[in-house]
Amino acid sequence: MNENLKKTDPEIFSAMLKETQRQAFNLELIASENFVSEAVLEALGSVMTNKYAEGYPDKRYYGGCEFVDEAEKLAIARAKELFKAEHVNVQAHSGSQANMAAYFTLIQPGDTIMGLDLSHGGHLTHGHPLSFSGKFYKVVPYMVNKDTEMIDYSELRVKALEAKPKLIMAGASAYPRTLDFAKFREIADEVGAYLVVDIAHIAGLVATGLHPSPIPYADIVTTTTHKTLRGPRGGMVMCKSQYAEMLDKYVFPGIQGGPLMHVIAAKAVAFKEALSDDFKKYQQAVLDNAKALAEAFTGHGLRLVSDSTDTHLMLVDMRPKNITGKRAEKALEKAGITVNKNTIPFDPEKPFVASGIRVGTPAVTTRGMGKEDMRTIASFINRVLESPKDEENISKVKAEVEELCKRFPLYQNRL
Repeated sequence: MNENLKKTDPEIFSAMLKETQRQAFNLELIASENFVSEAVLEALGSVMTNKYAEGYPDKRYYGGCEFVDEAEKLAIARAKELFKAEHVNVQAHSGSQANMAAYFTLIQPGDTIMGLDLSHGGHLTHGHPLSFSGKFYKVVPYMVNKDTEMIDYSELRVKALEAKPKLIMAGASAYPRTLDFAKFREIADEVGAYLVVDIAHIAGLVATGLHPSPIPYADIVTTTTHKTLRGPRGGMVMCKSQYAEMLDKYVFPGIQGGPLMHVIAAKAVAFKEALSDDFKKYQQAVLDNAKALAEAFTGHGLRLVSDSTDTHLMLVDMRPKNITGKRAEKALEKAGITVNKNTIPFDPEKPFVASGIRVGTPAVTTRGMGKEDMRTIASFINRVLESPKDEENISKVKAEVEELCKRFPLYQNRL
């Protein structure tokens, strides 16, 4: 594989080979990452990367778009079927741009928005001051309840009645529990706000009916395509038909130019895969593995934020092990286990240090690992956290990690 690249640019070839080896022989537990199929990779590396296609199918500003139109129409039709959406835009380059398009469609700069605070599991584009969302809009964040570490909808309602936002953003990047979209809609209606739901993390679960869908409740739904949905890196926006024309104008030409047609083709492939019975079985396995991993962590004396998980991810409090999230991430990486440090609600540490780690099961489940393997992985993690400075111990764990990974091969023809 990649013989032309090896000859033309050996430095980049070397970096790609080492990254392939890292993915193949390490445990990928970052909740926002997954492994795409060879078919998706082929679409991403296809000649469709050569085609400029500003505009939309049958309404392009360039000639020669007949066949990329076919690909985009397929992506749209499959996404509509998958999520039961009235209108779909598959051109957003990322989840952040999908959220930007949603805001621009519904509200004006200076309007008040409410989103889950980043340190409580939210996302940068839900109102963080360093994001465009925090610069363009007045932000009133909502938080989880201190006792339950879950969203308290009565508290959210009180805050919304006080703030009177024009838009409420639901969704999260590090929230392990089921979201009640009917409650969000009820609160939004009471205060006269639009409701936007960002399902970037749970899109695969929503698509297969394993998490409630926001489509019946939200004005606009945004997502990425590369997390539980197991597609290429990219974004997508779904909305009620009444917003379709304005939304499309804000994606193009409002915030971006030519669409990435090779990525859109790969999205279409991923959506077809997601419509299969096997994909639903996969999503159920993701949930089963998350439960098994969570229970195993608890058995090792680790505390989970909100005590459990309903989704593909969990937040693990490192303080019972007297270690920070940053230190845990580094120690585990040496052992071939990839996680990310993450703030926990009401975290005493700064975000770059953090008191927790975020752990997810989509990628290891894609490899075919099951509940017993989750218990093994929890044991690996606990052994590292018990002695994070013991290099010999870490080396032993790393060797065992590699042996586990070899039992579940990944991208073998690319190594």
